[in-house]
Amino acid sequence: MIDRYPILVFRCVALGLTILWLSGCSQSNSDAQESESCEIALAPHAGQGRLDGQIRQAQEKASQAPHSREHLERLGWLYVSKARQSYDPGFFKLAELSALCIDAKGSGTTPASLLLRGHALHNLHRFQEAEKLARTLTSQRGLAYDFGLLGDVLMEQGRLREAGEAYQRMVDMKPDLRAYSRAAHIRWLKGDLEGAIALLRMSTQAGSARDPESVAWALTRLATHEFQVGATEDAQHALARALSLQADYAPALLLRGRLLLASGQAAQAVEDLTLAADLNPLPEYRWVLSEALREAGRPEDAGAVEAAIQSKGASEDPRTFSVFLATQGKDPQTALKLAQEELAARQDVFTFDALAWALRAAGRLEDARSAIQSALAEGTRDARLFLHAGAIASDQGNRQEARDWLGQAEAIRHMLLPSEKRLLESLSTEFTD
Repeated sequence: MIDRYPILVFRCVALGLTILWLSGCSQSNSDAQESESCEIALAPHAGQGRLDGQIRQAQEKASQAPHSREHLERLGWLYVSKARQSYDPGFFKLAELSALCIDAKGSGTTPASLLLRGHALHNLHRFQEAEKLARTLTSQRGLAYDFGLLGDVLMEQGRLREAGEAYQRMVDMKPDLRAYSRAAHIRWLKGDLEGAIALLRMSTQAGSARDPESVAWALTRLATHEFQVGATEDAQHALARALSLQADYAPALLLRGRLLLASGQAAQAVEDLTLAADLNPLPEYRWVLSEALREAGRPEDAGAVEAAIQSKGASEDPRTFSVFLATQGKDPQTALKLAQEELAARQDVFTFDALAWALRAAGRLEDARSAIQSALAEGTRDARLFLHAGAIASDQGNRQEARDWLGQAEAIRHMLLPSEKRLLESLSTEFTD
């Protein structure tokens, strides 16, 4: 769906060899590469879960009927499901290779392979490549999910008006969970929090028991927005429903831990956040866990978690790692470099915010002001965004502007991490009359 981060390095075992793939390096420009994609996509798959069995079954059928594109397409979407279930984006690469294998087995690309490949490229953050495929799909076929893919990649590139138009086409054609949740995200980015909540409620009602992960995802997004408006009990209820559908669902555990942390129950929050970070050890998860550990009086454990973020953050999620470094006051040049590189691929609200925060850390306040204005341009209501805007205005001596942004951050301060709340309090004291 939206904003699933790639782990850039992973391994696929094929033909007795370990093949190293880097996200973005497998530009399949030859028949030989397409043939190799089949070997890797069909390489023996391990795992004991139900989904693992389905993957092996699809591989077997595709191998027995090598000219059957249907089995390869099913295999590719099973890899997508495995990526979501395991939080290992390496399976998105296998989904891409499955799509290339479909093309290699036939006489050229098909809409089915284009959609599968475009979805994989989107989740691997290769947005411009995915946009080309999505535009081909919408012009040649024009189904609802084709417009959904187009909206996804446009949104990541910060082109919200165009993304909203694509999502509206999707809603008009197929008003289901995926369409409503996408429209809800656009509403939230544009500052319409209440509209986003209404659409997410429609999304969860339109969900199917046959796809519990998608329903759990929508419920977790709904809980996030309900938490923002202060409807804590509603948020907790939505999270309970999500976890009943998808046990040990990392995004729901992360949010439940944040609710506990915001209510001063740091020790209890650590339990949920530890499990969430074990399941999905990305910087976002580890950062929240480290904050909870410090609040629970466990600084040594927090330090160990932060060391893990330092070790792998640049490759696992450069944008969040950049914000983490700038917030912690560590290595501002690395924070800036990561944010600048991320902006080359995605020009959305939160990448501009990461850039602004890194520029502030590097002492480039005029550039930081320009970047934060780009981040604020859509009207997104986000506590961290408001905090960063207020800090930059304060540093520049723009007292009234700083007071306004910090006041907006204060209104939803429960969405901030403990260290961010302390920064907010420190900055706000400067404007106490």
